[in-house]
Amino acid sequence: MPPPLIWIDEQASTETALARPIPFVMKTAGETLLALGQIATLDEGPLADLAARAAGFFEKRTEGPDVLVGALPFDPGRPSHLVQPERVLRVQGRHDIGAIPGLDGLASARGGAAGILSVDADPAAAEFAHAVAVALGQLTAADASLRKVVLSRSLKVTANRDFSAADLMRRLSADDSVTVFATPLPTRGHQRRSLIGATPELLVEKRGGQICSHPLAGSARRHRDTEEDRKAGAGLLASDKDRREHKLVVESVLDTLAPYCVGLSAPEGTCLRATSSMWHLGTRIVGQLKDASLSSIYFAGLLHPTPAVCGLPRRLAHDQIVKLEPYDREFYAGAVGWCDSAGDGRWHVSIRCAEIEGRHARLYAGAGIVPGSTPEGELAETSAKFRAMLDAFGIDGSRFDA
Repeated sequence: MPPPLIWIDEQASTETALARPIPFVMKTAGETLLALGQIATLDEGPLADLAARAAGFFEKRTEGPDVLVGALPFDPGRPSHLVQPERVLRVQGRHDIGAIPGLDGLASARGGAAGILSVDADPAAAEFAHAVAVALGQLTAADASLRKVVLSRSLKVTANRDFSAADLMRRLSADDSVTVFATPLPTRGHQRRSLIGATPELLVEKRGGQICSHPLAGSARRHRDTEEDRKAGAGLLASDKDRREHKLVVESVLDTLAPYCVGLSAPEGTCLRATSSMWHLGTRIVGQLKDASLSSIYFAGLLHPTPAVCGLPRRLAHDQIVKLEPYDREFYAGAVGWCDSAGDGRWHVSIRCAEIEGRHARLYAGAGIVPGSTPEGELAETSAKFRAMLDAFGIDGSRFDA
């Protein structure tokens, strides 16, 4: 699918851009999208009517770019946080993210890296392993209706000063295989919050009559030793448990999109997808829409949350997550992206990320639980998935290995 068409304000000077905070950044290997300032916020409401509210917003719009950017929460019943920016800029090609005009607005007001004071697991590793065991009991019961549930754990990080989003994104951008993002979240009291991460997973992209999704499920840690790394990838590709987990996700995406497409396929089949720290099983799905007027937000609403971040059946898996996880996911395992007035847009699953609130951060990692999973295996998988964000924070990840 060709790259999305973004609005570039040719009249926005570098001086003006540098003076404004950046509410939204999305960087791939070949392009960085920046949305500066904020004109308006989309009215709150559940995911079910998000597309209708967005369409109504664009119909009433009288100024500014025809685009909304922001984040969708994990829970479809919770409000999304989408804003209309004052300006949108697209920078093509590979580059140092810190050199892009405007990203200085994401830097800390004080120089130097934040010093880490504490890192606390929430839940503790043993508690997470117990939750996995409970979920496995639900999955393997004689009368089980639950087919998969995705459980997560988090690390709460405290520093001696506010974290610099620009520094975090610069470190995350060393991996060209992921989409690096920063997006604002609703404020809590007087403290600004943001979600920053490096996601490998595309929820949905729509451009004109074309639609694409690239779900991931099934993971293995990568290794510095070339031969050991090759064996880890080959082992994942041959793993019956991981292929079953992946198939559940792919079938769900295909079943959801099929009624809206005249053609829908997975041309490459299931393949290995590599980031700098993880191997994943991935299947790229492409289709031609029957009705090109349907928006990317509409399809994001249909697909989210996929079995890759929630489970199957969706409602039953969601209920188990609420019971077994000790915190509210909020925007972790939701989606980040943009949509324009023509309905084109791109939405990525918000995984491999951290919620930043001043000098406090919460890092997240999740794993899909299916029959054949083990508490020890899922603990090791989440430890591996923490690595990218821990590296960005300058934290030795070996202390959190299972």
